[in-house]
Amino acid sequence: MARVKLDIPKNKIFATNITIRISDINYGNHVGNDALVSIVHEARMQWLAYNNYTELNIGGAALIMADLAVVYKAECFYGDILNIAIYIGEITKISFEIFYEIFTSRNDKKILIAKVKTGMVCFDYKARKVTNIPETFGLLINDKSHWFQSL
Repeated sequence: MARVKLDIPKNKIFATNITIRISDINYGNHVGNDALVSIVHEARMQWLAYNNYTELNIGGAALIMADLAVVYKAECFYGDILNIAIYIGEITKISFEIFYEIFTSRNDKKILIAKVKTGMVCFDYKARKVTNIPETFGLLINDKSHWFQSL
């Protein structure tokens, strides 16, 4: 079976910690795939808020998710603290990629939980069509001074 492969870029732009809640746990006693996608959404929302944006307003446009890829590497469990790093991938006039690298620590060991990619498209909800990335937001995702190697 061919597996999805995600190569994480080097341009880390944000990192946050999110603790696994009991509602994130499924019948297998680990985090469910739907919960992991919600956790990634929360990390994205925190990054946007940190930069004074929301998914409905990134300087005159909204964001919609065009695609999602997840590569699961290990289980995570109730109480785990996930460290989620966010990176920017390819950027076009109307869209960009966000990559997420998710780790936890157990017994003083760093464990890779998952790699995720979301394809984000700028959208004008009034016109109901895609639109260009607003200039100020484009500067944010292209500005290498916002990139750092570790938190």
